[in-house]
Amino acid sequence: MIAQEQIPAVVDHPVYDTQGKKIGDAKHVFVDDVTGRPEWVTVKTGLFGGSESFVPIQDATVVDGHLEVPYPKDRVKDAPHVDVDGGGHLSSREERRLYEYYGIDWDDAWQRANEPGDGGWAHGAAGTGGAAGTAGAAGAAGTMPARGEGAGAMADDSLTDDSLTDDTMADDAMTRSEERMHVGTERVESGRVRLRKYVVTEDVQQTVPVRHEEVRVEREPVTDANLDQAMAGPEISEAEHEVTLHEERPVVETRAIPVERVSLKTDEVTEEETVTGRIRKERIELEADDLLGRDADEGRS
Repeated sequence: MIAQEQIPAVVDHPVYDTQGKKIGDAKHVFVDDVTGRPEWVTVKTGLFGGSESFVPIQDATVVDGHLEVPYPKDRVKDAPHVDVDGGGHLSSREERRLYEYYGIDWDDAWQRANEPGDGGWAHGAAGTGGAAGTAGAAGAAGTMPARGEGAGAMADDSLTDDSLTDDTMADDAMTRSEERMHVGTERVESGRVRLRKYVVTEDVQQTVPVRHEEVRVEREPVTDANLDQAMAGPEISEAEHEVTLHEERPVVETRAIPVERVSLKTDEVTEEETVTGRIRKERIELEADDLLGRDADEGRS
């Protein structure tokens, strides 16, 4: 349980769940009108903190400048949307609805609140008939509504939803409410893309011209022009003459040269996606009791 003097350490500070994940920032702290003790905190969740979720703080603790609540992040984010009245009060019906969502027994909660001695948190110094004041000095938005004329009246089994919420029936009018669906977006990680460079080996072919030498025998008659060369050797002898042949062969070498620059860039694409939700609406019908036992159609003009 958080004490009233700890409210400044909660508002606008982070709120973490049971696994140490940040849920959001605390926006408002709601205290009981009768006891003045903090009961609920609203946490800004969703994209850019566009929505607020109610979280009970009977079992919450303040640790190292942040609030820790005994509920997982997804459970808090999916909590029922609750509208408070213009005075910043949470109605008893909405409070019961939140208690049911978080698995807290309504009657058990008020029995714990009214336990004798220090065990019942509704018996604090502010546990008298009137409102205990608001947490406005600590930056909270409003207070919880008083349930009866004192803390003990909260656990009265004779109270029903109609008696708790229909406080304005004296003006002969009903207020019809309905839920509105507000759809936003949040940016989440959908995947990762990376560039990886690796080496492959492939066979390539290239045609290159090569040259080689071949032997050709030439014969020429002896004439006055080459007579001296013809008479230079012995008249009759054995001899041999050798010629070295040459040829070209392909030589292959490889060189690494830069051919392309590859990088990753992201493009933002906007698509239309249809979101389906379920909302509740109140309907008001006219019912009449025929006190004289006549048919409903009799006497109509």
